[in-house]
Amino acid sequence: MSHAGHEHGPDCDCGHQHAAPSGIYLISPSGAIRDAAALALARERLTSIGFKSAVDRTALAVHERFAGTDKQRLAAIQRSLKQKHPIVMATRGGYGLSRLLPYIDWRAVADSGKLFIGQSDFTAFNLALLAQTGAYSYAGPTAIFDFGNKKMDDLTADLFAESMRGELEVLSFESPDSDPVDARGILWGGNLAMVCSLIGTPYMPDISGGILFLEDVAEHPFRVERMLTQLWHAGILARQQAILLGRFTDYRLAPHDNGYDFPSVLAWLRAHVKVPVVTGLPYGHVKVKATLPVGRKVGIATEDGMAYLLIHEHA
Repeated sequence: MSHAGHEHGPDCDCGHQHAAPSGIYLISPSGAIRDAAALALARERLTSIGFKSAVDRTALAVHERFAGTDKQRLAAIQRSLKQKHPIVMATRGGYGLSRLLPYIDWRAVADSGKLFIGQSDFTAFNLALLAQTGAYSYAGPTAIFDFGNKKMDDLTADLFAESMRGELEVLSFESPDSDPVDARGILWGGNLAMVCSLIGTPYMPDISGGILFLEDVAEHPFRVERMLTQLWHAGILARQQAILLGRFTDYRLAPHDNGYDFPSVLAWLRAHVKVPVVTGLPYGHVKVKATLPVGRKVGIATEDGMAYLLIHEHA
């Protein structure tokens, strides 16, 4: 995988705007943090790549499986809108945002101008914000998974930093079995199970001509296919310009699958949904992940076994 944009260094005389590294406010809107040391390590790592950070006062709270009560987690989101740092990052995923969606002031979130970022359960936040206000946010690293792990992935860190500074122009990745496509549209999606959980709710964006990206973890291929079927039956897949598939990881096949695996799901998808499918997107519950703008217009093209996601077009 390569990423264009970083070759324009901060001192280049290319007329591009290069913002200085910025601060990050860390909140826990979903599952409880199990290891406070991992959060401390994440903050050190974020500092090492140029981002100061502050931790919300209830980020380490625990109520049942959640990072505090619903009330506490809602209050943390409220505080994140008023504090000084421009980026608000989820410490981790898990489960918990679905319960909060009706109680979040989405207009205030959009008007705050903060850049919200997270993944997995955070898909509910990304899509609700887009559905309710049209504002964009980011699908990308979380503090614990990506910066608080034993080893930080340098490419993930670079892509995050470049995206936050508006430097990332094109994300190119190997995509040997992709369909031919050259299209533009609103980039949206995220965790497949979370996307499906929003169908029929006010928090599901109504996107036609979009570029839908999907990933999931610990879901057997038949469950992935069943969720894709739900999106197909709901008329959502047919309205997209392209379907980008990230990583589907950590599942276990059974003897009675008889060869049914992810390639079978892909074959089914292509046979029934006449929308170009692009594979290999570096995104999911994996070490190497891109930072993707949910709700922004992007371009996608494939050529000679490669895919190119145009993230930032200079006029």
